[in-house]
Amino acid sequence: MDKDSYTLCEKLVPKSYVQQGQNAKSIHQNQIRHLLEQRRIPEEGWDDQTIELFLSELAIMDSNNFPDNCGVGEREARIYSSLVSRRHFRLGHGIGRSGEITAVQPKAAGSSLIMTLTNSLALHAIRLSGIQASSCFVVPMATGMSVALSLLSLRQRRPKAQYVLWPRIDQKSCIKSVVTSGFKLVVIENVREGDELRTNLEEIQKKIEELGAENILCILTTTSCFAPRVPDRLEEIGEICKSQDIPHVVNNAYGLQCSKCTHLIQQASRSRVDVFVQSTDKNFMVPVGGSIIAGFDDQLIQHISKCYPGRASSSPSTDLLITLLSMGVKGYKDLLKERKTNYKTLQTRLGECAQKHGEHLLSTPHNGISMGMSLQTFQCNTEENVTELGSKLFTRLVSGTRVIPSDGKKSEICGQTFSSFGAHCNEYGTPYLTAAAAIGMTSRDIDLFISRLDKVMSKCAKTSDPKKLQS
Repeated sequence: MDKDSYTLCEKLVPKSYVQQGQNAKSIHQNQIRHLLEQRRIPEEGWDDQTIELFLSELAIMDSNNFPDNCGVGEREARIYSSLVSRRHFRLGHGIGRSGEITAVQPKAAGSSLIMTLTNSLALHAIRLSGIQASSCFVVPMATGMSVALSLLSLRQRRPKAQYVLWPRIDQKSCIKSVVTSGFKLVVIENVREGDELRTNLEEIQKKIEELGAENILCILTTTSCFAPRVPDRLEEIGEICKSQDIPHVVNNAYGLQCSKCTHLIQQASRSRVDVFVQSTDKNFMVPVGGSIIAGFDDQLIQHISKCYPGRASSSPSTDLLITLLSMGVKGYKDLLKERKTNYKTLQTRLGECAQKHGEHLLSTPHNGISMGMSLQTFQCNTEENVTELGSKLFTRLVSGTRVIPSDGKKSEICGQTFSSFGAHCNEYGTPYLTAAAAIGMTSRDIDLFISRLDKVMSKCAKTSDPKKLQS
């Protein structure tokens, strides 16, 4: 209501009551005004009422919600189901225009505001995480497709290039992002240093000499990964990319939450990092379906955004906007701090459990999120029984762990043959189990996981025949 409406209210209820309500609303409006002025995550998180008020006012600015609107086009944000309409806060136009995902829509001032604000807040979050990026945008695709979009945009700048050098990281989406984009994947096998699997820099140099720098689209590196694989040597690779004039794309899927990963990207940017991509769900606890494409060159990031064909769903941007407003700077920093604490706790507890059962915690100090426990001396140590351990954990509602056998099994993915896919190398030498301390994990999660793991391992140790194991 405006000032005149409040004056009219005073004829219906006492003036003092109206003024109280008006003062309460002004608090919400001041928060919104401050957000529009600063375009940064608020220091203290907003309550749901303020967020809903803000989204409601933005929705009113979209043409599909104009009281007297007459839509005669093919796309008028008509929503049949009232349930769907409420789920999307009556926002139906999406973001961007047919030529550019970051363009403003004439029909949708509110949705366009959500897009531009979310991009600003996402950049603020990236900087809070430790990377001083200059530009970013939220895209309604998960990390793999966003990496593919980035690769395709680089093709316009390097039309003759056909190879992507890729230090091996055993996740199918990484492989598919390259192959689906029409490039030839050149797998760089990792080298083992202690328990860790690390980047083979010599092999990268060799492949550049063999293929020719001008024929290489980029080197696609990884920060966040499952132990015993650790983040790639981004600084050294950045130097190689700089000296050979080869683009450097970083898959930072869930690395924003880890200071080790963000530090690597920031340091590597001093030499060369063109693009780094991260998931919204893994880093900010929103539904799957969005990612953030970011970098240190505004023109390049804008170029990638223009390569996205057509308009896009506004749901990932809206989800991220709501979440960052709800968290606030303080809430986000608290979550990052809690994650670090949980990592240390999980590391200690998993090490104790491993020792109890004659195993050991893999030493992977360069991985700040994931950790592994050997299954080498585990009494039911056939490959079938090792896999059975994973299924037993899953039936006991333990999700997210990975049990990796050392069977050397061959797998074909997009025409590429891999041995022991999942282990990040052809032969690690021992089966192992992984667990991760990611943002949002609680101490209760750790307690339940260790308790259930201990029980399953104790039960499995009593027999070498998995068919005799009791559920």
